[in-house]
Amino acid sequence: MRGAVTLPPEMARTYIDTQDRHSLFYRKLRSSFRQSGVQVVDSPADATATFSILGDVTGQRVLSVSARNVPREFEVFYRVSFQVQTANSTLIHARNRTLTRDYTWDETLVLGKEKEEALLREAITDDLVRIVMMQLSGI
Repeated sequence: MRGAVTLPPEMARTYIDTQDRHSLFYRKLRSSFRQSGVQVVDSPADATATFSILGDVTGQRVLSVSARNVPREFEVFYRVSFQVQTANSTLIHARNRTLTRDYTWDETLVLGKEKEEALLREAITDDLVRIVMMQLSGI
């Protein structure tokens, strides 16, 4: 994230509840929280707020195929569902966010295209974290 976002004081100590602590979204969100001055705690008992990642899914779909039925274009997607709660209230009710990017496929450039897919997935995740942080700053 380019610049730190100011988050509400209720989020001073936030616990991130997730099933996958290795996902790209979780790691980038945690980093963004820290850049914004939020202390990410390891226990909900120590937290002033809980950011729950209800869903964290990424993948790709075929968008088009050639006359020989060979994939020519793919869409990379990343979908997250989340909510934010404090002990007394819900700051953000369950929300879904999905971002997509598409790219062309060339079987003669497999290594380059795999790298392109990974870079697109990274960019999508950065955008999702930025969107979530902006929503949190508006509370």
